[in-house]
Amino acid sequence: MYISDRELLRTIILERSLKRGDFTLTSGKKSNVYLDCKNTTLHPEGAYLCGRLFYDMILNEGLDIYGIGGITLGADPIVTSISLISQIEGNPIPAFIIRKEKKGHGTGSWIEGKGNILVNSEVALVEDVVTTGGSLIKAIKRTKEEGFKVVMTMTIVDREEGGDEAILDMGLPLYSIFKMSELLKN
Repeated sequence: MYISDRELLRTIILERSLKRGDFTLTSGKKSNVYLDCKNTTLHPEGAYLCGRLFYDMILNEGLDIYGIGGITLGADPIVTSISLISQIEGNPIPAFIIRKEKKGHGTGSWIEGKGNILVNSEVALVEDVVTTGGSLIKAIKRTKEEGFKVVMTMTIVDREEGGDEAILDMGLPLYSIFKMSELLKN
């Protein structure tokens, strides 16, 4: 029986990243479900599947993306996996990482890896989990401030708690591999 890459990723997320209990999310919201997707994105098969599915998502949208980035730490393994898949596919997309705080020395940059991407290039941003969209909105603003055009945003899981609407208010749709309701379905 054939199991799709998406279904394999869902299995890994449920086994390695889903936790139940009482949690306070980055957004400040309370939840009885927590997703620590780093346990998935740092797993060899999970990293490969995220990279493959996001790369395919970029291709399916028909956009010319010249960089893929996100806020450290959650996005670091994701942007790396997408960049590696793009290289293997003969369509290299450089990765970049957005710092949480401006670099206090040297160039004082917010973005690491930006030297691999031409200013004014179209880029995509990725986040592991989106709840309210706050982190992704910060990433969009920082990336634009550094001279890049954000044309696509993506997440592994959209918790369906307003993040997609907040990103849409910034003029960008949020593409997700999973909606929380899909991820948790039996």
